[in-house]
Parts: sequence; C-alpha cells; structure tokens
Amino acid sequence: MAESTLIRDRYELLEQIGRGGMGEVWRARDLALDRRVAVKCLKPLGNHHEEPVLKGLRERFRREARVAAGLQHRGITVVHDFGEDDGVLFLVMELLEGRNLSEVLAARDREPLPEPDIADIAAQVAAALDHTHRQGIIHRDLKPANVMLLDDGSVKICDFGIARLARDIGLATKLTTTGMAMGTPHYMSPEQISGTPADRRSDLYSLGCVLYELASGAPPFDLGDPWAILVGHRDTPPEPLRDRRPELSAALEELVLGLLAKDPEERPTDVAQRTRRLALAAARHTGARPLPGRLGAAAGTGAHGKPPASVPRLPPLPSPPAGTPDGGTPDGGATALPPWAHGMRAGTPVRAARRPPAPALADGLVGPWSAVTVATGGHPSPPGGVPEGGATLAERHSAGVDLGRAGRWEEALTAHRATLAEREAALGPEHPETLASRHEAAACLGRLGRWEEALAGHRRVTEARARQLGPAHPATLDSRHQSAVALGRLGRAAEALEVYRALAVARAHAGGEGHAETLRARHGLGVSLGRLGRWEEALTEAREVWALRCRTLGDEHPDTLVSRREIAVALGWLGRWEEALGEYRPVRESRERVLGAAHPAAGTSRNDEAHCLEQLDRHAEAAELHRVSAALGGGPH
Repeated sequence: MAESTLIRDRYELLEQIGRGGMGEVWRARDLALDRRVAVKCLKPLGNHHEEPVLKGLRERFRREARVAAGLQHRGITVVHDFGEDDGVLFLVMELLEGRNLSEVLAARDREPLPEPDIADIAAQVAAALDHTHRQGIIHRDLKPANVMLLDDGSVKICDFGIARLARDIGLATKLTTTGMAMGTPHYMSPEQISGTPADRRSDLYSLGCVLYELASGAPPFDLGDPWAILVGHRDTPPEPLRDRRPELSAALEELVLGLLAKDPEERPTDVAQRTRRLALAAARHTGARPLPGRLGAAAGTGAHGKPPASVPRLPPLPSPPAGTPDGGTPDGGATALPPWAHGMRAGTPVRAARRPPAPALADGLVGPWSAVTVATGGHPSPPGGVPEGGATLAERHSAGVDLGRAGRWEEALTAHRATLAEREAALGPEHPETLASRHEAAACLGRLGRWEEALAGHRRVTEARARQLGPAHPATLDSRHQSAVALGRLGRAAEALEVYRALAVARAHAGGEGHAETLRARHGLGVSLGRLGRWEEALTEAREVWALRCRTLGDEHPDTLVSRREIAVALGWLGRWEEALGEYRPVRESRERVLGAAHPAAGTSRNDEAHCLEQLDRHAEAAELHRVSAALGGGPH
C-alpha cells in the first residue's frame, strides 16, 4: 500500500483485519457517506507484466468487480465500489462482523459442527448460490475461507470472481506441469481438475466439500500432498460421513455424497429446496435451535463455542419468603403463574423503586446507561461515599458510554477498563460504581463478539450485585438478562431459556405482565424456544408478546415490530410461508414509513420479505426488493 491511509480521497484505512496471498483487508471509513466499510486491496500489479497484459487485467478486474457489485442477495457480500489507487486494485465492501468457516473450525480445534448448524449453513449458502446461478454467475472458488458466519448467525459468500482473478494476476498461482492453476485443491471439482469448463455444478461440488468438512472436521480428501488430493477428487469415492459420525442423519449424508458425485450430471439439481427441508427437519428432530439468521431467523447467537471452566454459575432464583405460597403475591394471596412461567418458582417480590426500562434493541441487548446512578439501579454509595476524583471517574464512565453509543466499541472498552481499574482500587471490587464499570466493559465485549468474556463479566457482576443489592434488585436482573443474551450468542439456548424464564417471573412480580422489562424477558424466552427448535411454542410466545406490546407501546413501536418479525420467523420455520409473508410485509411497510426507506432496519425487513417471496417462488417480486435495497445503498450495514 501507499504511505497514505486515504484511498481516492474518500476511504480512510483504519485497521488491517486480514492478510493473505491476495493482499490485505482493511477496516475503513467511507468519508463521503460516513459509514464503516471493508476495503480489500489486491497486491500491486508488478512490473513483470507487459503493459498490454496489465491493461487486460485492469479491464478484467473492472468486469469482475461490476459482476460482484451487481449481486444483491442477503447471502452475498455487498460490493459498494472498486478502482485502482497507485497501482493497487481495491474493492470496497460491506464490513462483516464475524468469522469465516475456516476460522470457526479452527476455534473449535477442528471439532465438527452440530447437524442443525451444518444444515443451516447449507441452506443459506445454497440459497445464495441458487440466486447467482439463476443469473448465470458461477463462483468457482467456494471454500470455507470464502464463507462468512456473521455474529448474528447469518451467512454470506465472499469473493465472487475475485480470487480467480487474483490467481490470474499472479498473486497466488501454483501451476501443474500442464499449466493448470491448482487454486485450492481441497475444494476443486473433478471437472476443474481435468481442465474442462466449470458451471454451476462445480459450485455444488465445492459446497459438498465444505459441508463434508463441517460435518467431519476435515475435507473429504485430506491427504496432505496436493497431487494425492487431486487424484482423490477425480477417482476416489469419499468415505461416508456416518462412518465417521454415526449420529448424523441419513438425509444429510445423502445430500453431501450426492453433491460430491464425480459426474456433474449425477449431482442434485434441487439443492436449495433440499437444504431448506434438511434445516427444518434438523431443528425439529434433534431438539436443537438452529443458528440465528437461519432461513431469516432473528439474530441472537453466534458460532458455537466452549464455555471456559472458570465461568461461575448464576445464583438460583430466590425462594419465596417463609409462609408465602409458591407463586404468591406479597400479601400471601395465591396467583396462578402464566403459561410462560410453567415449572418455575416465583421469586421474591421486588419492593425496591423501579427505574425506567432500558431501551430494548432488536437483538435483545440492553443499551449502556449514561449515568452511574442508573447503571447501579439508583443504589446509594456505601459509607465513605465516592473517593476524591470520583466526579472525574463518573465523567470518564459517561464518556465511555458515549463512545459505545457512537459504535466505537474498542475505544469504549478501553475507557471502561481503565475506569474499572481505578474504581476497583479506590472503592473495592463490589462497590456499585465498580460493578457499573464492569457491567459496561462486559457489554462492550459482547458488542465486539467476544461473548465468552462477556458472559464471564456479566455473571461476575450478577453475583456481586445479588450480594450487595439483592437478587431481585433491578440492577441485578439487568446483569442477569445480559448473561442470558451472552448464552444465546454462544449457542447455549437451553441455559438461556431458563434464565429468561426466571427473569420473566421476577419482572412480572415487580412491574406486572405488561411491563416493558417483563416483555423484554419474554421476548428472549421466545427466541430461545425457537433456537431449540420448539417453533410452535415460540410462535405462541411471540404472538402474546406482540399483542401486549401493541397495547402498551403501539402498533409501530420498534419493539412491537421486533415481536411481529418473530412471529414471521416462527411461521417460516413451520413452513407456513404465506402467513409469514403476511407478517413480514407490514413490518417492512411500518419501518419504511416510520424510519425511512434507507434506514438499516427497513433494509433488513426488505431482505426478510424478499427471502420469504423466494420460498414461494415469487422471484420477480423478490428481485425488485433487492433492487430497491441496492439503490438505497445495499441494505443494512
């Protein structure tokens, strides 16, 4: 790269987030539109090329970039711009927060993924490929490193045409004795190996290789030597998946082995439909919640991870006081628990003054509070008060909150950790203000996708607040809610479900069944039911929360619309796509009317509606919605 961090006087390079044989990827800011983007810079065009060749490569790059920029689908990375700066070809793309599938497997020590997650990824990738194949566009280099699993669980394919172009430029070329570019041999189709023209069926073969690796932990022909790998693809039948993992379904094995057929004519032609059915069956039959984003599901979890042994367990919901019937009211009168509280003991009624509810976000996260007294639930400081300089620390705390509100989460985390260290030294580890800083630091970790650390932080705050303020204090319940969010993000839906259920009981005792905090807990409960594949129950819960939010907040309040979207998600998972469309469309219309058509939430709703239309084979209408999003800047960023 040139010494300047500014490309074309518009894109400010902020931080390198990736590097490889093709070049570098940078987190950047588009100064013209004031938005964060990713800039992929291919290595400089070297002097070893003749000028006519360089001219051809530049034209080829422009052609491939235009094709990539013209692809508008929820499962494909949006390309905003492209060009050349000081001999460096660059692409400007949407900034994706997540990990590619190679990184996901590496983080799991090559442990295979659960079948519902494999089926979900298969369905999302197949839908994206089906979209591009209908337009006559082939990827030709599909592999785990080119498939991103975002923090919300949705999947996007990257690098349409670009990786192949990079090899042609000479950035990552390995040649056989016949001059064939080997590319990535673990995922090449037999026809690519033999040098015959590749078509959409080659992409399907590569998809089969990716799914085989997700299901077994290794590619189908993991033989070490490149030539042995190529021969394996060309001549050797892959080992059946269930020989490696007997618990996998016959349907998954049949699909993957069908995709890996040596003869392109023998590969399935209805992959998008089969993977949708497979994902739904996996969610229903295994009792496991698919990853969020699956077939348009609401955001909520990330890639599965292993919990650290040091994470403490949450304290149990407090028992009723002596003489109080289980589920009773403060004066001892028995109260029947609502259906969502089935199987739970009612907690100690909250007598403390309640603060205003937190601003609910679409993914269930709580927005950081702007004042220490709010973050601590209004609890007064213990004897001794705030130490000298406490006002300065309060200002620094508020400054960290403001950084988070501006989306500058790394800086916010640094600020909160510094304030936390000083408060802990001056006030002790369990002072309410110390806990407020620890709470905010954990919230920043979550926003940065570091969910294991966030969970540990929120649980530590929960336990300390339970001791200092009481287990039913609003601040304690806030921290407990954030622990539930983190559990969901880590794919631990069963644990999250129980925490949300307990929270809903405690919040209902404090403020009633229609209180915003009660409904926020019930929303999380419903999402967790969906993650566990219990879609009928999730649908019932979403409808009840939506009806209560309509009455208390209004039909077009953002939280009400989130609940209505959850209804549509559940209907889609139950295969009731016409009904789902009847819910997705009003949400989109409301968001466009209230927030404006260019708002990210409106873009998300257009993608939801388009996806639903695609399931109903109404592709022309879906394409029109994608075109609208493209005209407004590519949808949500």
